[in-house]
Amino acid sequence: MPRTRQTTYAAALTDSISRQLSDLTEYLTQPGLSPEAAIRALTRVLDPEEGILGRFTGLMATGSVFAKTQAERGALPAEVWLALGRAANELHDIGLDVDEHADALTDFSTRPATTANAPTAAPLVVRRRR
Repeated sequence: MPRTRQTTYAAALTDSISRQLSDLTEYLTQPGLSPEAAIRALTRVLDPEEGILGRFTGLMATGSVFAKTQAERGALPAEVWLALGRAANELHDIGLDVDEHADALTDFSTRPATTANAPTAAPLVVRRRR
C-alpha cells in the first residue's frame, strides 16, 4: 500500500472508532436506559480480553514496541517509548483492578428487573491499593 493510502486508512479507522466510542457514550446517557443494560455494556467494555479496555491496552503495548524500535533508530526520543510503555502498564493495572469486580458487574446486569427486596444503599468508601 502506498504511504498515503495507509495514512488515509489509519485516519479513517481511528475516526470510525472515535465516533463509535462517542455513540456508546451517548447510548449510556439515554434517560430510558435500564441500569442493567448500562452495566451489561460497561462489562463488555471492561472485559480484559475482548473489551475496549483490553484492546486499547494492547494497542498501547503495540505502540510502545513501535516507539522502542523508532527510539533505537534515533527517530523518536526515548521518552516517547517510555511514556507509551507506562500507559500500557497503567491500563493493564486498571484492567486488573476492574476485573476483580467483574462478577459483581455481571450479577448486577443479569438480575431480574424487579426485586422483592430492594438493595440497601451503602456509604461509598474510597480505597486505593497501589
